[in-house]
Amino acid sequence: MSIAHARHNELSLEADVLIIGGGPAGTWAAISAASRGAKVILVDKGYCGTSGATAPSGTGVWYVKPDPVLRRQAKESRYALGGFLADNRWMDRVLDQTYTNMNRLAEWGYPFPLNEFGEPHKRGLQGPEYMKLMRKLVKKAGVKILDHSPALELLADEYGVGGASGIRLETGEPWTVRAGAVVIATGGCAFLSKALGCNVLTGDGYLLAAEAGAELSGMEFSNAYAICPVFSSVTKTAFYRYATFYYEDGTVIEEAGSQRGRSVIARKLLEGHRVFARLDQAPEDIRPLLRVSQTNFFLPFDRAGIDPFRDLFEVTLRLEGTVRGTGGIHITDETCATKVPGLYAAGDAATRELICGGFTGGGSHNAAWAMSSGTFAGEGAADYALKLGQRGTGRRLRGLSSQAIAGRQGQTPQRTAEFIRAVQSEVMPYDRNLFRTEERLNDSLVRLDGLWRDIRSSSVPLTTDAVKAREAAAMTATARWMYRTALHRTETRGMHKREDFRTLDESQKHRLVSSGLDEVAVRTEQVGKEAALV
Repeated sequence: MSIAHARHNELSLEADVLIIGGGPAGTWAAISAASRGAKVILVDKGYCGTSGATAPSGTGVWYVKPDPVLRRQAKESRYALGGFLADNRWMDRVLDQTYTNMNRLAEWGYPFPLNEFGEPHKRGLQGPEYMKLMRKLVKKAGVKILDHSPALELLADEYGVGGASGIRLETGEPWTVRAGAVVIATGGCAFLSKALGCNVLTGDGYLLAAEAGAELSGMEFSNAYAICPVFSSVTKTAFYRYATFYYEDGTVIEEAGSQRGRSVIARKLLEGHRVFARLDQAPEDIRPLLRVSQTNFFLPFDRAGIDPFRDLFEVTLRLEGTVRGTGGIHITDETCATKVPGLYAAGDAATRELICGGFTGGGSHNAAWAMSSGTFAGEGAADYALKLGQRGTGRRLRGLSSQAIAGRQGQTPQRTAEFIRAVQSEVMPYDRNLFRTEERLNDSLVRLDGLWRDIRSSSVPLTTDAVKAREAAAMTATARWMYRTALHRTETRGMHKREDFRTLDESQKHRLVSSGLDEVAVRTEQVGKEAALV
């Protein structure tokens, strides 16, 4: 029995639009839906405004003035790096919407720093100030926020998605929201790798969407690893462009770097070497500016008494999976709708292939995509729900969880912890996820498929323990979509690297769309000629 049928001490609400996730994409979706006249409820696993990858960080933004030359250069900047899978029309849409939204933030009071001409510098955002403002704007728009209230399953009938159910962490009280449309903005999946801000990002939205029948796209582009000091969880990699990397004896590691050179660092770590870095290529005159632009990058160094511009410090690579990858829920039109009626996706929960193909990195494109897709999805969901009217909330809905959610008994926390460790052991090693081969992918999938069967057969208790249990299921499902899709891309493209197929294959210039739970299916979707950047 699912939460949809559990009524004891349940908080029951109705809305036109339900937003699941309270990061940049979710808050933009909420504001946009409310601006259309929709009644909106936003639920967040954490506290909207402080949880997620953006909230504790400084981030660049793909903000480009509407100058044809500048826009062209912006679109070309990562087109080849992403394997030529981006869509020119979507890049234009996102550049336009990002430009509009960043200007709105200035009007709404975001404290952009001023350049030497006294003009606001709008190519970056400080996460704490940004998300504090977004929470304020969401509340001002009349949106009801349920903090610490993770969703555990979507609700639906034969006509499509009609809400969701979950649990309130502070009280253990179940909640249900019936809504004409749902926007999933739950972020990506970093597999509880302890990357800063990412431990609420466990692929929950992917699983919710797939249980409703939605597809995913680009899940092979999911093996993002960030350079990180061994003593820190801060995975902001932008400043490592100024780094030189060294062996323990001080010898320079040639070709190691923050973009194409991460594979070199990974191979050295696999060989058993310790790797060190120093930001010694940063010009003296910009070092104070770097400290201002990303204060949290330097905080761990300051605490450890390390000057990263002059002192060597040991680094590792920390998995960020689809958070800094490009895979996610497949969207079917310009409103960021999925193939399931009433279900929309935004931000890192949705595929970012449309604007950056198979490679993104931190901030920039992802930040632009979050605010733009959030806007598109919020507007689309509101328009859909308002057309339904009363039909949107007066429906006989059932829970869609692939696991039974009921009662006070079920999967124990100890068993959940075992499941999580098991999936991490398949996705975290560089020689499985970063450097892929058919043999190793199949080897991992044997264990992941068995793990999924064990999870599917384990009921989830209707207590706060259900949250970790569903996270374990979501991470396992995500890993299976990643590796099944990676098997089908028999080439190296974007961040997807096949050791047994080291070159790009022109005949595989297509997207891979995956779906299914017990059996994962993968199909190709051609990138139309009209989408090419020519």
